[in-house]
Amino acid sequence: MDLLVDPKGAVWGLYDEAIDLSSLGYVSIRRASHVEPGPGGKWRVDLSPVGGPVLGPFDRRSEALGAEREWLERHYLFRAEPIP
Repeated sequence: MDLLVDPKGAVWGLYDEAIDLSSLGYVSIRRASHVEPGPGGKWRVDLSPVGGPVLGPFDRRSEALGAEREWLERHYLFRAEPIP
């Protein structure tokens, strides 16, 4: 699990249950995307909550989740500061 800390002490990253985030202090979790079934049982990733594209369709939900994580790691996680 990658966590980033800015100079003011704010911490952000992609949610994972690898560590207890409450041990870091106040926790605020917000949705970065929506992984949902679409037409024909195909899966789509809607990254609009963070200004991203819609990815897919994918045959399997696990493929959509992998694409979601990859996109977020490349385009969102390592920004200079978190998106409010």
